[in-house]
Amino acid sequence: MISYWCVQFFIGYSEWVRDLYEVRCDKDLGKILVVRLYKEPFSCFPEDAWFCNSIKVTCPNGETSEFPYYLWISGYGTFEIPQGKGIILEKSVSTAIKKQREAELEQKRQTHKWKTYAEGAPHCISADDVKELPPNDQFSFLKTVSFSYNFLSSSLGPKLKGYLQCSDSWTDLCDIKRVFCSHWTEISNLVSEKWNEDTFFGYQYLNGLNPLMIQKCLRIPDNFPVDDVTVSATLGTSTTLQKELQNGNIFLADYKILEGIPTNVINGETQYLAAPMCLLWKSPEDKVVPIAIQLNQTPGEENPIFLPTDPEWDWTLAKIWVRNSEFQVHEIVTHLLYTHLAAEIFNIATTRHLPMGHPVYKLIHPHLRYTLEINTLARQTLIGPNGLFDQAVVIGNGGVPVLLARAMESLTYSALCLPDDIEARGVESIPNYFYREDGMRIWEAMESYVSDIVRYYYPNDKTVSKDLELQAWVAEIFQEGFLSNKNSGIPSSFATRVELSKYLTMVMFSCSAQHAAVNSGQFDFYAWMPNAPSTMRKPPPTAKGTTTYQSVLETLPAINTTTTAMVTVNLLSKEPLDQRPLGRYENKNFVEDVPKKCVEQFRDKLCEISKDIKLRNKTGKLMYHYLDPEEIESSVSI
Repeated sequence: MISYWCVQFFIGYSEWVRDLYEVRCDKDLGKILVVRLYKEPFSCFPEDAWFCNSIKVTCPNGETSEFPYYLWISGYGTFEIPQGKGIILEKSVSTAIKKQREAELEQKRQTHKWKTYAEGAPHCISADDVKELPPNDQFSFLKTVSFSYNFLSSSLGPKLKGYLQCSDSWTDLCDIKRVFCSHWTEISNLVSEKWNEDTFFGYQYLNGLNPLMIQKCLRIPDNFPVDDVTVSATLGTSTTLQKELQNGNIFLADYKILEGIPTNVINGETQYLAAPMCLLWKSPEDKVVPIAIQLNQTPGEENPIFLPTDPEWDWTLAKIWVRNSEFQVHEIVTHLLYTHLAAEIFNIATTRHLPMGHPVYKLIHPHLRYTLEINTLARQTLIGPNGLFDQAVVIGNGGVPVLLARAMESLTYSALCLPDDIEARGVESIPNYFYREDGMRIWEAMESYVSDIVRYYYPNDKTVSKDLELQAWVAEIFQEGFLSNKNSGIPSSFATRVELSKYLTMVMFSCSAQHAAVNSGQFDFYAWMPNAPSTMRKPPPTAKGTTTYQSVLETLPAINTTTTAMVTVNLLSKEPLDQRPLGRYENKNFVEDVPKKCVEQFRDKLCEISKDIKLRNKTGKLMYHYLDPEEIESSVSI
């Protein structure tokens, strides 16, 4: 038993190096709701930011109160930190807490404002440079140094070898391996060997970088005139196309979204883009293989349907065109829109509408870390004018906003919710669909965790509907992020705990597991350029029997374009240091026993999933490890 009040401050000049400061007080302080920190100038020393982990107050009877913060304190002034218990604003909440929350949100709304990136695209943070971001949204020193090192190590070798300066065509595809000496991975090497196999082409629709594209085909589209005769040589004599359709074994990948997208000019040459349709079949051996490809949406004599029985290079080039289209849809729609821009939307709205003391803030804040910096960097150096997309990708800076706007028009809530998306695409029973299997286990574990937290803080549905801060949060996400598109089915308010739990699971999954699934394997699948060329230098073929190995080389990206794309995907596949794997919440936002137990249970489930994935991956060369929880970063930060 102590006879005084003890206040302990854990403050330092970084998240990892902190000092303990202790203040004692003999007076009775009563019930402490908010702790105020005062930061003032000292002599002639320049202002310096300090990182405050938490504050712990111990009263004379031994009871403790925790005030978690985990933020940088920059500038001079008064900084208020609320008591750590999650609180939903109700009539019974004290005036001091209400005033603290109002002041906190008002200050944050000044630093986090929306702006229009492009017409029809989600709104973004109002910052043109990472230096304009508040300190708590910028990379840590360790992450900045690591990110810079990764870029230099990726680009220096190819630049010294002259690959980044050479605009010639490749004379031999094997020469692509010379761009990097030491960066090749086991999977990228396998891709370079298997890229032209039909079974591997189909495998990528399940476990490649864009496992959201394939959907069950119940009826052949009118503009894709494939019939029994067309594919009989591939299906064999024991079945027909109609039978396979009825049995649920025919699938479609339709890239109609790319039709009419503006194309880029690279090395002074006009680049070309197709909007293909690819018909796939699940064979009796449980392999998904392509059986017909049409390179544009309008059928006709100059838009032939390519088949596996066509001359080798005709069929190879047709598949390459599909993979080029896959690159565009993956990078801009599945990767950029569904994860990066979605995470930015959630980040800004959370900062503007949910105070630190709100339980939803405590739940999702770890999944929003560093997103604003990486997205601001992307708009500067990746998809901005003269950025890497302008240098190496067919749609370039001019086409990105158009494709984003088009994708936004067709975006649905079900596309962002894994169980709904699997059902909507009719792919519940495709075998060896590891993205679905691993993703569903993570989704279910995450949804269970979220539901437990929601039930703890919200005793009934009425408390959800009456939470004004929460309702303002989801309303602004709908308005600023999803542009008030009612056809999307995305909620603009919550009426029940079930609705809230599903939405929060979607937020956390999009920012962590979904991003890992569509980002982490970029070098593995894209380093071998013919497997997914970023651009094409010749238009799609209009007749069969005209393609040769030489014409393929002349169609594929030039040496410097290839190298720029390889350097980019190598950089984006490497998570810089200062990582936070899914479930490892180093910042203890929750202080109550029940939420702490929920976190532990969630972590235990993730450990079990990780063990099972590692065990499965021991049985095959082409491992699917991207959704191993130990390898999933908690937030979109690369």
